[in-house]
Amino acid sequence: MAENAAGKQRGAPFQKGRSGNPKGKPKGVRHKATVLAEKLMQDDAEAIVSAVVTAAKGGDMTAARLVLERISPLRKGRPVCLDLPTVQTASDIAAAMAALTAAMASGEVTPDEAATVASVFEVRRKALETEELEKRLLALEEKGRKK
Repeated sequence: MAENAAGKQRGAPFQKGRSGNPKGKPKGVRHKATVLAEKLMQDDAEAIVSAVVTAAKGGDMTAARLVLERISPLRKGRPVCLDLPTVQTASDIAAAMAALTAAMASGEVTPDEAATVASVFEVRRKALETEELEKRLLALEEKGRKK
């Protein structure tokens, strides 16, 4: 293999599976460009905000959108109000899922909202299942002590 003019190693300089910087970058250390950009923005933040607000007032729709997005950001979700049966047992979950499916089919909730609510039902089902398993285990342990 040919060496370069400076005599530096060619190819992979580190053993396979071993990093050249095993400790990595220390926690809390930030890139110089990031620190510089933040400093520049901090120094002129008030002037920048003032300029954007002035542009928005002057009819610049992009500036207006920026201002509005900061004042009242888009909500990621909305409250979902449904008439669902109480879920106290695993069998109640089936009835609640049926009601949720009907609400989705009628357009009362979107498929995404229905999926979110269904995931809550799944968490509830797992909690009920865990509770039931705990009861069974305690009953078996109690039965074993009586023998």
